[in-house]
Amino acid sequence: MPPPDDANLLYTGADWDYDTIKRCHDAIQEIALGELGLDVYPNQIEVITSEQMLDAYASIGMPLLYRHWSFGKHFARDEAMYRRGMRGLAYEIVINSSPCISYIMEENSITMQALVIAHAAFGHNHFFKNNYLFQQWTDAEGILGYLDFAKAYIARCEERYGQQLVERTLDAAHALMNQGIHRYPRRRLDLQSEARREQERQEMQRQLYNDLWRTVPTKKGQKAPSDEERRRALLDLPEENILYFLEKKAPRLANWQREVLRIVRHVAQYFSPQRQTKVMNEGCATYTHYRIMTRLHETGRISDGAYMEFLHSHTAVVFQPAFDDPRYSGINPYALGFAMMQDIERIATNPTEEDRAWFPGYAGSGDAMAALRDAWANYRDESFILQYLSPHLMRKMRMFHLHDDSDENVYRVAAIHDERGYRRVRQQLAAQYDFSSLDPDIQITDVDLAGDRRLILEHKVQNGVLLAEEDAKSVLQHVANLWGYDVLLFENDDAGNTLRKLTVPARTILLAE
Repeated sequence: MPPPDDANLLYTGADWDYDTIKRCHDAIQEIALGELGLDVYPNQIEVITSEQMLDAYASIGMPLLYRHWSFGKHFARDEAMYRRGMRGLAYEIVINSSPCISYIMEENSITMQALVIAHAAFGHNHFFKNNYLFQQWTDAEGILGYLDFAKAYIARCEERYGQQLVERTLDAAHALMNQGIHRYPRRRLDLQSEARREQERQEMQRQLYNDLWRTVPTKKGQKAPSDEERRRALLDLPEENILYFLEKKAPRLANWQREVLRIVRHVAQYFSPQRQTKVMNEGCATYTHYRIMTRLHETGRISDGAYMEFLHSHTAVVFQPAFDDPRYSGINPYALGFAMMQDIERIATNPTEEDRAWFPGYAGSGDAMAALRDAWANYRDESFILQYLSPHLMRKMRMFHLHDDSDENVYRVAAIHDERGYRRVRQQLAAQYDFSSLDPDIQITDVDLAGDRRLILEHKVQNGVLLAEEDAKSVLQHVANLWGYDVLLFENDDAGNTLRKLTVPARTILLAE
């Protein structure tokens, strides 16, 4: 390749100014939209300091968020580790919003700024806008306005009801965030209307009589409702979204506390697609930045030195230690995602007979970007791995399945590189990204309306793994505090046999005057 013409270069050296960043952005956008066919939200690039990046870490990457002590705790921990050289900082943080906000650090060189723009402002941005989970569960146009409302609302609650009570309510809600999401679509989340609807909900609460508590005996000796099915139907049980149930049904919460639970629940729901698409999202962004930076080098827009700087960072990101390497801590989602995206490109453009047998739908199609855009739009990590992980890549990454049975005194390699082994490896790897197995299946099943109003939950135990008792009791305490009465948890196996029972009393009632 001939040396690049300096007049054609986007930049020289490592320093940058805002004009240089704009030139890089425009050149990257031309490749992303024109050559790769990406579809993105409008971009907003924000330059921040390392301390601001740490602050963004602490508040889970959101530019506007209510105050809570846990954010300060995370900031202090991350800052101490950063100052001691025990950890680095991400080059960027990107917000799933419209416009899509990408934070870049002012300490970055211009090559790293270009890499970040390609990775976040176009790779992540395209994935956010087009993946079906984000379309179902997130409201990119409404999230920033909703966070502004949430921050102001909780600040008003602190002024009116006291910081201590608001903080205890937030503590309980945060403890239940992973159990505060709907796993299956009900209606598309519309955050733009939530601030307006908060006033309507308060007015409705003042006007309506809650039929649920009309059925509760107020004197000893009164008979409980005889129709158990009617009671469960009235309560909409069973319910897997514990925060949702408490927000709607907890008898002792004030209206403002229900709104706080709703805010935390919406934030948890907003982040749930990201938990289910880590491999795909990072794979999409890493593949995108690699294609764009390589194309910039091929067309003489960046120098050999800049490209080598990019490759140094890129290879560090996608490095995958072997299973017997001391640095191994599981499969690197960047490494797996990028490798799978490259493999899809190979199968679409230069397939083997094995590829044609395994992937007849797109093998040899000649249009790698069409195959990739289809995958990015229609799958999450579990289904993506089940559909697209190829025998070629399994051999290349030396994947195998190790069977670990507590009843046996030896490990067994349960899958090798043959037809049956490939399918087993793919199934077992996909299962590690199955959303239903990442969080315990805990549902509210009943309420003892006739007695002490105890809330009854069930944990459906998988593979005989019980909850860690101390942690379970701590979280159940938060449930009991929000509910206002005792909580009982049954841990049952697939046959319905109770393996363990945990009871937690409501010690601290989160009740506002």
